[in-house]
Amino acid sequence: MNSYGRGFFSMPPVVKNIIMINILMLLAYYASANVFSVNLNSTLGLYFPKSENFKPVQILTHMFMHANFWHLFFNMYALFIFGQVLENVWGPKRFLIYYLVCGLGAALTHESVIAYEYARLVNNITPDNLELVLNEGSAYYEAGKVFSDSGMQSLQLLLNTPTVGASGAVFGILLAFGVLFPNTQLMIIFPPIPIKAKYFVLIYGGIELFLAFTQPGSNIAHAAHLGGMLFGFILLRYWRKTTKTLY
Repeated sequence: MNSYGRGFFSMPPVVKNIIMINILMLLAYYASANVFSVNLNSTLGLYFPKSENFKPVQILTHMFMHANFWHLFFNMYALFIFGQVLENVWGPKRFLIYYLVCGLGAALTHESVIAYEYARLVNNITPDNLELVLNEGSAYYEAGKVFSDSGMQSLQLLLNTPTVGASGAVFGILLAFGVLFPNTQLMIIFPPIPIKAKYFVLIYGGIELFLAFTQPGSNIAHAAHLGGMLFGFILLRYWRKTTKTLY
């Protein structure tokens, strides 16, 4: 899509600092892996609370970690295009609140879906196998081993695979842009056609909803994307009710 930005150094402060922090964290991720053989995503990514790797701080830190360059690029590109417009309209404080609420709401939604999947898996394996996964699953996973039993393996991966990325917050940003500027024409690169912001958001949200139900085991956290949009919508409704305007 075409960028409405005015350049990196002229961006409003919150968007600029979020992008800088995310870039620095990806560089730190690569440096720590290559120099110290330490996987920062395994430390700062978000685990399910039943995992022995879970730490409360991950609820926040996972939003600033990314799996690779392209994961970072597409999130930050969308933030660059749409986020600076919203920050210029709302101001830094309200924009930061919105961004964090969407990111945290996305994490809550994702963890709720994981909780449902966890309960389903637990009900389909024996107590002994459950204890084995909980006690030994993490060590096996770090050694590159997975259980042969499909149920145990699924539970092992669920408990030991971290979630990273700012996608939930960014999807909330897309939702807000579509609500505030519904008739703004966007130019999609692939295919190169113009589309109004409100339709773009509806289509994107519809795709994520479809994928969330048809690909529940995907490496992409579709439920988190939807959660970011949902919590963003709720916050926008609250602001509109209490302040009479979103501007």
